[in-house]
Amino acid sequence: MLTRLPEFIDPLHLADKRGELKGQIPVSSLDRLADLLFSDTGCVTVDLFFGREGRLAKIEGQIETVLELKCQNCLQAVQWPVKNSIKLGIVTSLDQADRLPEDYEPLLVDEGKTLLKNIIEDELLLILPTFPKHQHDCLGLKSDNKKAGFLLNEHSAPAENPFSILAKLKNTGDL
Repeated sequence: MLTRLPEFIDPLHLADKRGELKGQIPVSSLDRLADLLFSDTGCVTVDLFFGREGRLAKIEGQIETVLELKCQNCLQAVQWPVKNSIKLGIVTSLDQADRLPEDYEPLLVDEGKTLLKNIIEDELLLILPTFPKHQHDCLGLKSDNKKAGFLLNEHSAPAENPFSILAKLKNTGDL
């Protein structure tokens, strides 16, 4: 068991040795996730077990973090807790991926090393909402405020029609 996570791993080798990886990856190192984040502070806690079940090389475990995403309503930070189980079948071809048991997702690897952060980042991207937003009305528009705004607009002078000049030209014939 490692407390400091390696940058590159060989998933097939770890599965053969029944390896275990526990540690943290800084959120700031997850480049593809950066556009969705309000802030890249914090870490992703990783707890992965590698093994074999017959001929199937697999990764099982859990990732956990709290991400600060951009609320799509107010564009401010929204705390998004993540606690996700991982169940991956390590495959080297699409044919092997088609034969995986239904409860496993494929992890397609070449012979050699794989970036651990890419595996974690893929899992996070798959579970994040398309449009993250606060659970409450973050724009601060309450029904009383809407009514007050409506009353203010009702008493104010009507807005000038931008096409009134064209109407005058049409009536007078001056072009």
